[in-house]
Amino acid sequence: MLQSLTTIDLIVVVLLILFLIIASMYSSFKKKNSEDYFMAGRSLKWYSVAGSIFGTNIHAQQIIGMMGVGYSIGFAQSHYEIWAIPAILVLAYVFIPIYRKKQFFTLSQFLESRYNSKARLAYMILMIVFIMIQLIGGFYIGSRTLGLLFQGTSFEITYLQGIILIASVTALFTVFGGMESVVIADNILTVVMILALILMGTLTYMQPEINGLSGLLKIDHEQANKMHLYLPTNHSTLPWLGIFTGLTILNLFYWTTNQYQVQRVLAAQTDRDARLGIVAAGFLKLLIPFFSIAVGSAAFYIFKNRFGVDAVKPDDTFLTLMKTVVPVGYGFVGLILAGLICAIFSAIYSMMNSVSTMMAFDVFRKYINPQATDKQTVRFGQGFVILMCILATFLANTTYNPSSSDNFFITLAKQTSYIKPGLVIVFFWGILWKKTNPTAAVIVLLGSPIIGLCCDLLYENVLVNYDWVKETFGEKFNFLYRVFLIFVIGSAFVVVLSKILNTQKDVENEQDLNVSVSGIFGAVLRFSVLQLPIFLLVFFSVITPQLGAFPASFLTLGLFMWYYKKEKSDLPFYLSDVFYAGILTGTMVWIMYYFA
Repeated sequence: MLQSLTTIDLIVVVLLILFLIIASMYSSFKKKNSEDYFMAGRSLKWYSVAGSIFGTNIHAQQIIGMMGVGYSIGFAQSHYEIWAIPAILVLAYVFIPIYRKKQFFTLSQFLESRYNSKARLAYMILMIVFIMIQLIGGFYIGSRTLGLLFQGTSFEITYLQGIILIASVTALFTVFGGMESVVIADNILTVVMILALILMGTLTYMQPEINGLSGLLKIDHEQANKMHLYLPTNHSTLPWLGIFTGLTILNLFYWTTNQYQVQRVLAAQTDRDARLGIVAAGFLKLLIPFFSIAVGSAAFYIFKNRFGVDAVKPDDTFLTLMKTVVPVGYGFVGLILAGLICAIFSAIYSMMNSVSTMMAFDVFRKYINPQATDKQTVRFGQGFVILMCILATFLANTTYNPSSSDNFFITLAKQTSYIKPGLVIVFFWGILWKKTNPTAAVIVLLGSPIIGLCCDLLYENVLVNYDWVKETFGEKFNFLYRVFLIFVIGSAFVVVLSKILNTQKDVENEQDLNVSVSGIFGAVLRFSVLQLPIFLLVFFSVITPQLGAFPASFLTLGLFMWYYKKEKSDLPFYLSDVFYAGILTGTMVWIMYYFA
């Protein structure tokens, strides 16, 4: 696959990986207590938070998979990045003050504080299962990618060798370095990944078939219409209605209730560092639509012109495009290869660090040895990381087929979609309604996968027989719709069960759960009122979406500036996180109008 890999490319790859290892492992020589090891001493600056969040979020399957979806389906895949911004804002302005006030190590500690120890244990078990699924998938796609990258070279490896290599490096970083090493690694990985993506994207847009992003939009308008965000409600993969329902819930899970993502903001030095870090990570995420997904759409036209229609499989888009547009002999292939290798490891490091943290505090110090020393706590967490890597290595080798042609990104999202809605329900009802009953919360948390299975059976055996249902939502029940139904039904169960049980636990730290429900709905209402006139003008074709994008974006920024003045901050606006959150949200709004 990489017969064109030159000496300079190998030098670039080796130097970047050596720099990564030396820089991140440097912290392993420092003496650490449990807070240093698991939370980096709660000393992360905003830029470290941003780099670590992005490095954790963007992994090889997203880079390869999203480019492949951009190639086969189109720009609509960008919703996974763009529509994450509302969830990022919820984390920044609703959850960060709650989580950080009590200096929690894990989100399960928050659930015990809000509900009871059963809720804490249930969350920990579900998150370990979720992370194990992700870890097995990460080992699979990482090894498969390494195999393809080095196929035909003197570095060619088998599928099992690739898994063992990834597992060994993962254990080395997370066991000996702790969170500080993971964060350093994430930041280095982020820089390399961004450089690789921008280089690949720029070289693709420079191809004569494309002539820049504007050229891509012109070609796309004349031919396949891939550069649009909204697909029919019965689309099998990315229906627009599913984006604004189910994907909203999935994003809220990932950005507000997911241990390995939220742990970065828990480790920030100040609340401001946490907020600025998560907002900065949001800006970095906006690179993915234009330098991965849209590049995949551009590849469709390049491949169509040079190789013929359907000559390249979607999951081969990245490597085929690299061979097609990247000149050899300059180290560019080595840089992109290093970025892809970095992406393989980045999310896995962070997941294993979070597993170590949860097992140390939610199991060892909670049930096994409450009086454990810092050293004993760290050792237990390290031991479980090694055990989990061994188990994941075995399962990845025995349960996945390295020759599979399935879309792994979508498959993994479907597999984990039964777990996520219940977690969102428990966290959100816990902070928004103080009468939420602990027993009701635990029942729904553990029962949400069953609700999901019932929804599948109901649709496939009853609802699909109605023509209007089939025409509206498709012959197969899209997992995004199922996620939303689990959330709605589960929320109803929480309310009803809480009323029936009527044994509400007094929330001991109610002052720490000081969330203004009216304030949240007020912000949503103000945003909706501002956008409604422009939306109606676009909807009724009075103005084009491209024209409506600009006033919609400026009005959004104006709303955030109003909030900035309302909070009477001592900081000038250009240092305020609210100002940058406004720019981020305004950019999101612009994209969602412009590419309608």
